[in-house]
Amino acid sequence: MQSDLHKIIVSPQPLSSDHAKVFLYQILRGLKYLHSAGILHRDIKPGNLLICDFGLARVEESDESRHMTQEVVTQYYRAPEILMGSRHYSNSIDIWSVGCIFAELLGRRILFQAQSPIQQLDLITDLLGTPSMEAMRTACEGARTHIVRGPHKQPSLPVLYTLSGQATHEAVHLLCRMLSKRISAKDALAHPYLDEGRLRYHTCMCKCCYTTSTGRVYTSDFEPVTNPKFDDDFEKNLSSVRQVKEIIHQFILEQQKGSRVPLCINPQSAAFKSFISSTVAQPSEMPPSPLLLLLRPHLSNTLLDREQERLSPSSIVCVAFHWRAGLAGLLKNETNEENPLITAL
Repeated sequence: MQSDLHKIIVSPQPLSSDHAKVFLYQILRGLKYLHSAGILHRDIKPGNLLICDFGLARVEESDESRHMTQEVVTQYYRAPEILMGSRHYSNSIDIWSVGCIFAELLGRRILFQAQSPIQQLDLITDLLGTPSMEAMRTACEGARTHIVRGPHKQPSLPVLYTLSGQATHEAVHLLCRMLSKRISAKDALAHPYLDEGRLRYHTCMCKCCYTTSTGRVYTSDFEPVTNPKFDDDFEKNLSSVRQVKEIIHQFILEQQKGSRVPLCINPQSAAFKSFISSTVAQPSEMPPSPLLLLLRPHLSNTLLDREQERLSPSSIVCVAFHWRAGLAGLLKNETNEENPLITAL
């Protein structure tokens, strides 16, 4: 993917209300599915849209006594309850982030752009007004004291109409519902503002509908959900880095069965060079190279030992593609004929 929503917003490319509706519809459609699986994204921002990033995602926590990390969400899109130190939160923090992005699409500028978390909180209360004591029930003492000692603020939501000419009554009504009421993704998708975005998306952009010689055939479910919810029980049995690597290795092998395209890693990419130089994984932690396991019947013990030593700890997945020519030569010298395995690689 060569772009993301942040690059589009800051570019000189004109963005119409149709753009905003289609973008927002797709974001909420994906968020509805994610929340139906019981997953909180926790880092929704323009730079993470069009490029999938679930680095901070986690399952929902229904037990309010269990603390959740506060070091989530880029500051500009961070919900006020997290800014105020709440140790437990729900998927409504994702709705807040999407609301901030919606405002950014309308105004082509960040809605709450502050230099610090405290200033960020002040900008939010300037718009939404001073929260009630009940709303600050889960806030930390310092944040609560900061709000109480400050001047009482009345909501100033009508200022959202000044974002741009695209900030119509329907747009501002939906935005207010997302920021102040924190409606669900399902309810947001049902808002009249998104009717046109839904139609445009499913008319020519989606993969769930298709066109025939007689016209467009639409899916019966425009915004699907998943059932059952995501099960994270497998994580509870992971106790070491080696276990994680073995599971990933097994998953890769399973995905390569049949006619699937083999896994490819670009050894010239910056990400690969950073990965290959990582010192997180020590040689003693690494499972045997999957390539060497495949080649074991064709290599002598001497060649096997030599190649195992040459494998760096982080390159076991991509070695088949990085050493194609070299290993083909080794096999040819060992067996005096081209090996079909290397030819396939």
